[in-house]
Amino acid sequence: MSLSLIGIISVQLYWIKRSVDDKEEQFSNAIAEVLNRVTDKIEEREMRDYSDRFLSLKDSLGVVKSSHLSNIFFIDRDSNSNEITFYSHGILEEDYNIASTFFDSVTGDSTQIKNVTSKRTKTIYKEEYGLDGRGYRLNPIQKLEKIGGLSTVDKAVFDDVYREYAENVPIHKRVSKQEIELLLNQELSNMAIDTDFQYGIYSRGLPTKVKSRRFKFAESTIYKAPIFKNSEGSSNFTLLLTFPKKKKFLLESVLGMAFLSLLFTLVIVIAYASAIHQLIRQKQISEIKSDFINNMTHEFKTPIATINLAVEAIRNPKIIGDQEKVMRYLQMIRDENKRMHAQVENVLRISKLERNQLDISKDRVKVHALIHKAISHVELIVLDRGGYINTHLDAERDEILANDMHFGNVLVNILDNAIKYSPDAPKIDVHTEVAKNYIIIKIEDQGAGMSKAVLKKVFEKFYREHTGDIHNVKGHGLGLAYVKKIVEDHQGEVSAESEKGKGSTFYIKMPLI
Repeated sequence: MSLSLIGIISVQLYWIKRSVDDKEEQFSNAIAEVLNRVTDKIEEREMRDYSDRFLSLKDSLGVVKSSHLSNIFFIDRDSNSNEITFYSHGILEEDYNIASTFFDSVTGDSTQIKNVTSKRTKTIYKEEYGLDGRGYRLNPIQKLEKIGGLSTVDKAVFDDVYREYAENVPIHKRVSKQEIELLLNQELSNMAIDTDFQYGIYSRGLPTKVKSRRFKFAESTIYKAPIFKNSEGSSNFTLLLTFPKKKKFLLESVLGMAFLSLLFTLVIVIAYASAIHQLIRQKQISEIKSDFINNMTHEFKTPIATINLAVEAIRNPKIIGDQEKVMRYLQMIRDENKRMHAQVENVLRISKLERNQLDISKDRVKVHALIHKAISHVELIVLDRGGYINTHLDAERDEILANDMHFGNVLVNILDNAIKYSPDAPKIDVHTEVAKNYIIIKIEDQGAGMSKAVLKKVFEKFYREHTGDIHNVKGHGLGLAYVKKIVEDHQGEVSAESEKGKGSTFYIKMPLI
């Protein structure tokens, strides 16, 4: 499952990267097309300007200085259809002797501009002999005439003339910044590219005056196309285009898809992590419950064995007549029965607490009185083991709203733990103090202590430490879970500090009345 999840994440990241790369390639192709369109439009506009200026000058002069007409004829006869084709093509060359200022030429020589007009005529005649005896005649059945058109070669010659003269004009007079910006904005808008750009025209690798204010040359991020090409397709000028925010634009274009992909992948990762966590948690709970059942079986096994032995002893004819021994065995059975009953009650109490079925009524009680009462329950055991319980009840106020029995059990449980987990003679100190509107109860022992890992789980139900001698201490891991539930039900807080081999300290913080 982990390998599959890693594979899914890797594939997602790979496709996101591929998408960005594809977008970048599409972007580059689109920019190349934009640059080609812009340069073509600028060149066409320049040629159109020269043509318009020439026509306006020609119309203003009006008089032809000199003219020359050349004519070519072609005649063809088709004997099958009796058709004769006449074709003629005349070239009329008119010289207006326009001044050199037309091209803004840097030279002082005169410039000759000629107007060439083409006239094409095609006529087809059909030979017919009249039935009425009038004889032979030619009947025109098709006539085609074109005037003013020039061939592709003728047009190329004129374009070449314009280009040659235009090369002598400075670049900033041939094209303006406003024209470049307008055309670039139009073409980029047509391509749905909405991001900032900077441009510049370079001549043989050197910058010209025609460039945007923030244009910076960077070989790796520049798009370029030749501008003002000559008849051979080469040019000394290059239009350069850069996009400072290209990466952001490309990422935004795939952001929606990438976000959804990463979101769904994150959901899968969270679900997977949650499933693994639940599996580990269930395994831990299973182990804890198995341990609890084993402990419970052990705890019940001893009193049941004792009761069985006592019953067998009473059934003995020699014992049944001894009233004193019978009473002693009956008391033993009663004590062991109470012990089992207390264990069952402890388990049931925790179960009811979890289901909020335990009815806990609260009254005004004094904490110091509850502490003394709890100490009296365990004092004999402590003294029997050669230990002590010292009290340092320094709180000026000690009245809280609590359930006498349950809160007393809380104190008894903590004291009982301090006794059980003290390998030597139990040495316990109980402190109280007031902090704002709370009373702090501190129960400190010098026992075995707990590691940090154990300290994190010490208030969990069924949890018990199983290392060293502590494994032999009787219990079900319910005592401190019960303590936490009761204290929280009283709107209080319970916490612990401990260090392995140096004892533990439990803190209970309760709101004062």
